[in-house]
Amino acid sequence: MKTKKRLKFAMVALALAVTAGSPHAWAEIQVPEDMVLVPGGSFLMGVDKETNANTKKMSQIKQLKYAVSREAFHDEGPAHNISLDTFYLDKYEVSNQQYGEFIKAMGHPAPAYWDDHLRNKPNQPVSGVNWHDATAYCGWANKRLPTEAEWEKAARGPEGYKYPWGNELNSSNANFARNQEFTANVDAYPGGKSPYGAYNMAGNVFEWVSDWYDPNYYKSRKDMTNPTGPKEGAFLSNTGTYVDRIAVGKKRVIRGGSWYAPAESITNTHRFWNDPMNNSYGVGLGFRCARSAESASTDQARTFYMEALIHMGAEKYPQAMKSIENALKQDATNPEYLQLKKMIQKQVQ
Repeated sequence: MKTKKRLKFAMVALALAVTAGSPHAWAEIQVPEDMVLVPGGSFLMGVDKETNANTKKMSQIKQLKYAVSREAFHDEGPAHNISLDTFYLDKYEVSNQQYGEFIKAMGHPAPAYWDDHLRNKPNQPVSGVNWHDATAYCGWANKRLPTEAEWEKAARGPEGYKYPWGNELNSSNANFARNQEFTANVDAYPGGKSPYGAYNMAGNVFEWVSDWYDPNYYKSRKDMTNPTGPKEGAFLSNTGTYVDRIAVGKKRVIRGGSWYAPAESITNTHRFWNDPMNNSYGVGLGFRCARSAESASTDQARTFYMEALIHMGAEKYPQAMKSIENALKQDATNPEYLQLKKMIQKQVQ
């Protein structure tokens, strides 16, 4: 036990030393203003659902009814491993002030609620924007909308949290379920920041992402690295199923819940959808932008190396081995990486 404690302390100290002294370390990466760095690597996306229903004991009619019920509906699973490149994400939701600058520069139409005194303060998130508005703004800002996978990784963090701040619901960490009858400032609720430092990824306004929505995408996906979602959205017809309870048409994904939405909608894995032309769902449709980190392979390798050190400090040796192997794929002869792999191997054996 003492050996493990000493090793854990050594790994944490080494991680701090590397971060402080390495020219490739995260601490010295130039992160764009008001953005956060989300390191590349793998993470578990989605969540598996446990059901208490025993369909085998149901009559055929009950089985058919259950198949289209809310209880049976599950678009958040199965949980699956995804690998992403390093990227940056806006620390805050895009504010009314920022969006106003875009309107002035580009002559873009004002969004819904622009004249609503409860939602149009400069530091409140812009709301009442459709998917095309959000895409246009991000392009103007030399950014882009995040993919659904990027959004979820940024919200969950390295530990795969249920909420941005942890695994327990805390109404003091987010603006949801009408905690207040309007949107909060984009820098409000600091206790609810994600592990990477992004504010209000739960509640406040639903956030557009780039992906089309398909309730069965996780079950049929093939792209495990930097996925961008289905090629086109599922056509949600008016057939009476739970997933078809809204208007007919193809939808884009929205994430994070809003000030008006219930607690069930603010988990990091919750998926919802809206027509890309719609700008008013739940009185809270907003967004934040992302940007790809165009880094060299040495920086990517260093990211994996740091990830391995963190896993070692947490005594998660299989995850540490996977991270250091990813680092060696980028820089196979690096003596630091080779030495760390030997250290991990001793703990795995």
